[in-house]
Amino acid sequence: MAQARGGGNYNRHLSRKGKNDMQALSRFDHDIYAVDAGYVRPLLAAIHLIVEQGRVAIVDTGTMDSLAPTLEALSALGLSAESVDYVVLTHIHLDHAGGAGVMMRAFVNARLVVHPRGVRHMVDPSQLMAGVTSVYGADEVRRLYGEILPIGAQRIIPATHGLSVDLAGRELLCLDTPGHARHHLCLLDGKSGNIFAGDIFGLSYRELDTDGRQFIFPTTTPVQFDPQAMHASLDLVMSYRPQFVYLTHYSQVGDTAAKAARLHELVDAHVRIARREQSAGSDRQSRIRAGLTQLLLEEVRRFGCRLPTDQVVEIFATDLDLNAQGLTVWLDSQA
Repeated sequence: MAQARGGGNYNRHLSRKGKNDMQALSRFDHDIYAVDAGYVRPLLAAIHLIVEQGRVAIVDTGTMDSLAPTLEALSALGLSAESVDYVVLTHIHLDHAGGAGVMMRAFVNARLVVHPRGVRHMVDPSQLMAGVTSVYGADEVRRLYGEILPIGAQRIIPATHGLSVDLAGRELLCLDTPGHARHHLCLLDGKSGNIFAGDIFGLSYRELDTDGRQFIFPTTTPVQFDPQAMHASLDLVMSYRPQFVYLTHYSQVGDTAAKAARLHELVDAHVRIARREQSAGSDRQSRIRAGLTQLLLEEVRRFGCRLPTDQVVEIFATDLDLNAQGLTVWLDSQA
């Protein structure tokens, strides 16, 4: 299911950086870059570029509106659309994959790398769009994502677990990492030893950075949240001992062992909140959301972040909705 993240009134809180004076391209070691996808609000969704000897792999695509900033980033690096060899999707939620079709048309040399469960939806996105539209409505889907373009099957590589992709001699290893979605994969970069983790390693919005540290919080988006699988996927990610993990929401985080340990605890806390409200009837989802809001605020204060409470709640407003929805669906699946 697509994710429409971010509060509609969020921009009024961006006192430190406005959209126009934000740095659109972030540069990391080992020729890794993050481009702001321009999705909903600044610093919500990152598109990552891996560059090796003038060849490029793009990890996640944002929406069709994200093509322009991606092309600008390539140009700033002295590269072109023809330099892109791969477009890799960590999963097919539309804030990660909505721009795949338009990018594959622009990047004529590229192959699309996607979990085998996502292949058919990239070839024919009609069922994916129908599911999203049933939740958000046609007008909202059109506003957020525009038209989702199909991709020819001959240009798609099904990313089975352990598949190795060669980027100018740089190995990119695909890892099957369900828990957030059954069609979720992570990408291990053989050069840096770091991992591009989509949503399995949670959310870390830069506005909450405190004293050089990054806040972390899980995402239990509907409709395929599976806590047992999420725990296993977190353990798999950490078995490679990455120094950094790159999240779509939002980009590089360090101190990965401590973050993984805390994510395990917070996933369990999400499950406890859901189970506590299992018999709440028609109020169940709203009660779960209230419990998650309390958990978030307690975690923010424990972390030491000094943002005002209303700002924290607004930054996470849609994520709290999605987490509550996902937990509700999960409870129903257990029944």
